[in-house]
Amino acid sequence: MAKQTSFFRSISRLYPHVRPIIPRLLLGLLCALMASVVALAIPQVLRVLVNESLEAGGATEAVWISAGVILVLGIAEAGLVALRRQFVINPATSVETAMRVSLYDHLQDLTVSFHDRWGSGQLLSRAMTDLNFLRRWMAFGAIMLVVTTLTVIIGITVMFVMSWQLALIFLAAAAPIMAYSFRFRTRFSRVARRSQDQAGDLATTVEESVHGIRVLKAFGRSREALENFNEQAEELRQTEIEKARHQATFTMVVTLLPELALGAGLVVGVMLCASGQLSIGSLVAFFATAAVMASPVEFSGMLLAMALTAKTAVDRHFEVMDTPNTISSPPEPQRPHQLAGALRFNNATFAFEDAPDKPILKEITLDVRPGETMALVGITGSGKSALIQLVPRLFDVTGGSITIDGVDLRDFEVAELRRIVAVAFEDTTLFSNSVRDNVLLGAPVRSEAVLDEALDVAQAHFAYSLPEGVDTLIGEEGLSLSGGQRQRIALARAIAARPRVLVLDDPLSALDVHTEELVETRLRAVLKDTTTLIVAHRPSTVALADRVALLEDGRITAVGTHTELLAGNHHYRYVIASLDPEPRDLDSELSALEDQAEEVTR
Repeated sequence: MAKQTSFFRSISRLYPHVRPIIPRLLLGLLCALMASVVALAIPQVLRVLVNESLEAGGATEAVWISAGVILVLGIAEAGLVALRRQFVINPATSVETAMRVSLYDHLQDLTVSFHDRWGSGQLLSRAMTDLNFLRRWMAFGAIMLVVTTLTVIIGITVMFVMSWQLALIFLAAAAPIMAYSFRFRTRFSRVARRSQDQAGDLATTVEESVHGIRVLKAFGRSREALENFNEQAEELRQTEIEKARHQATFTMVVTLLPELALGAGLVVGVMLCASGQLSIGSLVAFFATAAVMASPVEFSGMLLAMALTAKTAVDRHFEVMDTPNTISSPPEPQRPHQLAGALRFNNATFAFEDAPDKPILKEITLDVRPGETMALVGITGSGKSALIQLVPRLFDVTGGSITIDGVDLRDFEVAELRRIVAVAFEDTTLFSNSVRDNVLLGAPVRSEAVLDEALDVAQAHFAYSLPEGVDTLIGEEGLSLSGGQRQRIALARAIAARPRVLVLDDPLSALDVHTEELVETRLRAVLKDTTTLIVAHRPSTVALADRVALLEDGRITAVGTHTELLAGNHHYRYVIASLDPEPRDLDSELSALEDQAEEVTR
């Protein structure tokens, strides 16, 4: 449940963002207010015209003069409205952009555990829909809410000057409107928040369905996915209807009561005119003033709804911005005197935030020597993936420490640590960009030589035969490529980063043994000084490692060469026997056939 705050406390949080554009906003407010004052001045021209120019023997020139004055006032009002927009639109969009960039920057810094908890659609709706609404409210809603309030106050004051009896009748209608406003504010705020949260959930569903469209189609679950989406869409529709119902009821109240007051005022006004207590011109001006005020009063329902929705948007935005980044650089970062790549786990313990009493890893002690390839094996659920995510500080240990060349990972500057450590995961993530940009994403030097070498080591030569070579756009998440191709691009990306420590979460699972051996051979040659920790799910991967660490129930129970552990550890033999069989990489087989065909042709 989101913490409830007052309207002004929530909106005041926008001040640091809005402060640079306050002069422009005030100018826009002044223009809008002057436009309203000009509109209220027109009835006074009518009053003078009726009282002085429309009597018997009155000068006809006064009619033309009055018409000219009203025309000038109308043009001035239109010009002031245009000026108001010119003053506020550009600065409001700059605030929206700055807040959106700030949110994106904060999302990049937040921990993996935060992103595991939050749906992508919720974050997307905050970054796009909420901030877009805040921009429109700053440029229009907030200004018009102030102007509407001041217009009503000025208008009622003018009414009292013309006839205090009629003004009291009109003012009597304001009391129930104010009472209902408090009730409306509470109900509408609650419904508006639910609507925006449901919209975020719906966006998450759309994104998941689009990304998982192959799975839905393959398992024939499109109909079930549609039914689930339809239920969520219907919930959002019902919430929007409830929100519209509250707003419509409020609009009815603020429209009906002033109209009833005007009806009663017309009867009383005619009686006052008949008794000589009120001039006909004042009566005409009074109702003309009431007509000018009618639009702001009727508009107040929408403006109040906008303000409450903006309050909800601010709360949703700062829910994310207030989330602390628990993985950050220390005040005084340290760095090894000589970076060799010695990786050491010192009684490292790790538990997820939501289950601190159930550690996944327990007192891990392990030394990975500089330039060594260490394979990490264990049955499913033993904690292998969790362990390797500690090395680049995607998560932090909850006990003990991990060091590189004797320096605790938490003492490194985060950006530097992630230049030292490169990662390639089994579940590869590529970006909707070219092969070149994906491979050189973390490369310290973005050159053709680095690109070619990384693709060669990863045996990703297929990239050159794509329609536009390495400049081919590979589509969202690289789904236009096969699984083996995506893995090799991801591996090439890790190689191009030229790390001192390379962490691989079985990134070769989609490759056949022959291709894997070629990759491993080239890795040893190019990254001979790089320390490598690799999660192995296949016997061939294990056999290529210098040493093997056996992970059992969150603990390292044995370390040695593959041969030593195979001969002396029963559980290790069981794990090796249960590892995945060697897959067939159809891409590599096709390439091999093409090479054979070329040799035959020669």
